[in-house]
Amino acid sequence: MSQVKAIIGLGNPGPEYDDTRHNAGAWLVEAIARDSHTPLRPERKFLGHYAKVNYAGHELHLLFPQTFMNRSGAAVAALCQFFKLASDELIVAHDELDIAPGTARYKQGGGHGGHNGLRDIIRALGNDNSFHRLRVGIGHPGDARQVTNFVLGRPGKAERAAIDAALVEIEATLPDALGGDMAKAMNRLHSFKP
Repeated sequence: MSQVKAIIGLGNPGPEYDDTRHNAGAWLVEAIARDSHTPLRPERKFLGHYAKVNYAGHELHLLFPQTFMNRSGAAVAALCQFFKLASDELIVAHDELDIAPGTARYKQGGGHGGHNGLRDIIRALGNDNSFHRLRVGIGHPGDARQVTNFVLGRPGKAERAAIDAALVEIEATLPDALGGDMAKAMNRLHSFKP
């Protein structure tokens, strides 16, 4: 298995979206940057906020695209081209409607599941979907017509606390994931209960 060299956290740019559920992937990248004492900085060539950190002994590229969610692919493609990254060296962290707040799942490959950020990344990578995903659970509003308002809304206090607990647990599994033991990282993360 290839070594993971970059984590991309999906979300929408701007303060009005900072605390919305759709930015759960970006929250992870921001937390890793914070814990590494390396701020994300605007980087025009990657169309996003970028930092290079040393995390658990691994050099890691962090990116929060500042394109809107449905244009995330351009930022990911730019990062891959610049650092000559293969798609299976990426983890893309994103919000996931199909799992509850407080849970998160690793997954490699697969379709986009209706997620516009994933859809655009797959397209930008030349229909290559072999990258790893970190699915950060945000829950589902129960009605497909409410999804847009739901993902662009802010989670309640208990909901946000559950998501934050899952982000902490994700960080605890990253040394295994970065070290190439994705199975160990998965086992730990998938058995986590907030």
